Amino acid sequence: MNSSVLIESFAEFAKFKNIDRPTMMRILEDVFRTMIRKKWGTDENFDIILNVEKGDLEIWRNREIVDDNSEDIWDHDKIALSDARKIEPDFEVGEEVSEEVKLEDFGRRAVLTARQTLIQRIKDMEKELLFQKYKDLVGEIISGEVYQVWNREVLLLDQEENELLIPKMEQIPKDRYRKGDVVRAVVQRVEIVNGNPKIILSRTSPTFLERLFENEVPEIFDGLIAIKKIVREPGERAKVAVESFDDRIDPVGACVGMKGSRIHSIVRELENENIDVINYTENLELYIQRALSPAKISSMKIDEENRRVSVFLKPDQVSLAIGKGGQNIKLASRLVDMEIDVFRESETYEEDISLEEFSDEIEDWVIAELRRIGLDTAKSVLAITKEDLLRRTELEEETIDDVLSILREELEEEDNQ
Repeated sequence: MNSSVLIESFAEFAKFKNIDRPTMMRILEDVFRTMIRKKWGTDENFDIILNVEKGDLEIWRNREIVDDNSEDIWDHDKIALSDARKIEPDFEVGEEVSEEVKLEDFGRRAVLTARQTLIQRIKDMEKELLFQKYKDLVGEIISGEVYQVWNREVLLLDQEENELLIPKMEQIPKDRYRKGDVVRAVVQRVEIVNGNPKIILSRTSPTFLERLFENEVPEIFDGLIAIKKIVREPGERAKVAVESFDDRIDPVGACVGMKGSRIHSIVRELENENIDVINYTENLELYIQRALSPAKISSMKIDEENRRVSVFLKPDQVSLAIGKGGQNIKLASRLVDMEIDVFRESETYEEDISLEEFSDEIEDWVIAELRRIGLDTAKSVLAITKEDLLRRTELEEETIDDVLSILREELEEEDNQ
């Protein structure tokens, strides 16, 4: 293989891979210098001249002529007078010889190795460029076409047929994928696995919802409205706190749009995820009230030191505050970054018994699990069916039966006294 064929084939391959000319020149020179070092131990006294367009390659070895009896005769940059005169008969000691080295001088195996090295270097460069491209896109929405669907992840291809992955945990539970579907997601992270870039996308990330709002609400894109915080139960419910920097703009109204026009497309994209848009305020009490919407709070006690708040509601508001499967209270707690405990207001409240008083009969972790869904008294637990308790808590049926039995027995004794 002569130099022109080698360079032309490499240049064509590099062009196909979108490698720019300076990078291609640098790779070519690096590979040829590696060949020189393998053959002569150094490349210090060699010049490489490349013309990629014409496929030309010239390698020149530069040495100083010394006397045949000189001690320097074995130096890499010296040549004996007798050897120099075989190149040009009129050379003299002290002159410099520039001798052209042909690609064939390296041997067929070295040339084939060089070709493989060039191709490998381009592939490595392509991986690096892909890694950097998507590293810069982390947090941005991109589209890909579904190529293959597996149990644990979905493989997408972008416009350049690069592979993108959406793991199961980054998929909205209601998502259903078919080959050929175009899917939008946010670039979550980029990793190098076994030398190859691995691009992970997400549809469950709060960032995905934030970017969707930026696309649909010009005021957010322009910086007139800021998204302060987003919390999500992907595919089920989300709460978005927004703030306006312009008193003339209602941030909630701008995000929802006329008759919900702006938010509807976001809801459809997220498989009908229920989105609560909340006006952010630094007034913590008001912020907590808005976070627990649509429930109406009667009163609250805030313990900022322990990041807990006790909210008191009328009985008919408790289920609204807790929400389906405890979603509303869970998201509200995350939004305000405080643990929210729900208590019922009742005229007969004094006749009720706090669950804490049953700690000698009911284990603490069971009481904590009931409090997590807003149940803090005996009557509040008994007011809910066993089926609801099974669905809304992590407790087993046998544990729930024991709890209900203990609570009923205690309340019956209270009534009989």
